[in-house]
Amino acid sequence: MEKQKAKYTYGILERQFSNLFKKASASQGITGEILLQLCESRLDNVVYRMGVSNSRSGARQLVSHRHITVNGEIVNIPSYSLKDGDVVAVREKSKSLVAIENALASNSNVFEWLTWNSDTKTGTFVKAPERLQIPENIKEQLIVELYSK
Repeated sequence: MEKQKAKYTYGILERQFSNLFKKASASQGITGEILLQLCESRLDNVVYRMGVSNSRSGARQLVSHRHITVNGEIVNIPSYSLKDGDVVAVREKSKSLVAIENALASNSNVFEWLTWNSDTKTGTFVKAPERLQIPENIKEQLIVELYSK
């Protein structure tokens, strides 16, 4: 149930989630925490967290429709994994979109691992968040136990 909740929350399908888990278990550190960090560092999730979209599915659509740039290059892959220091911005032509304007106007969330400049509509993915900084109510230990069987 916990795995399904995580998959649904981040909008990830089974195979992608399984691949993320393999990557998390291969790296050093706490597997469950790293799994959530990998989910949080996906481009569609970061666009949602920065407040450019009101939902993750909306953020996914903005990315797929080429409205988002990473380090000046257009990226249309929602699962693109951001690295520390990557600059995420709304494309110049897309800055006046009504959906983006409305989402930014209603957003008030501030996350320590992201910076956002509303004047230029650019933000920086400073670093992967610690477990305490991730607001999702997911018991990642149960997911690790399930995959360890």
